[in-house]
Amino acid sequence: MATINIQDRTFTIEHFRVLIMGRANAGKTTILQKVCNTTDDPEIYDTKGNKAGMHTLTDAQRGDHDIAHEMIFKSNPCFIFHDSCGFEAGSEKEFESMKNFITERGNAKELEDRIHAIWQVTPF
Repeated sequence: MATINIQDRTFTIEHFRVLIMGRANAGKTTILQKVCNTTDDPEIYDTKGNKAGMHTLTDAQRGDHDIAHEMIFKSNPCFIFHDSCGFEAGSEKEFESMKNFITERGNAKELEDRIHAIWQVTPF
């Protein structure tokens, strides 16, 4: 039987990717701001790397977004966050979208493209 020395297997990634889940207005952005030590809003990038900032969205559109979009805070660009759509509407479409995103990212070939953590935010 072959043995593997884990210390010989060092992986480095440029970004740590986190999916944050919770209903709208649960405090997801506030928690991310605390983690990144900022009060600024994140910069939003679409799947092609084009900036699609929050300032371009109306209040009605803020809860209607693409889970694949990347949220990055200037204060801590090592984290890439993905925000799931809330499930409070009971829509099967949002749930399926989240499941597909996790499956795709979980099977990504490159380690940096995978989801490294999933955080569920539940307000008290």
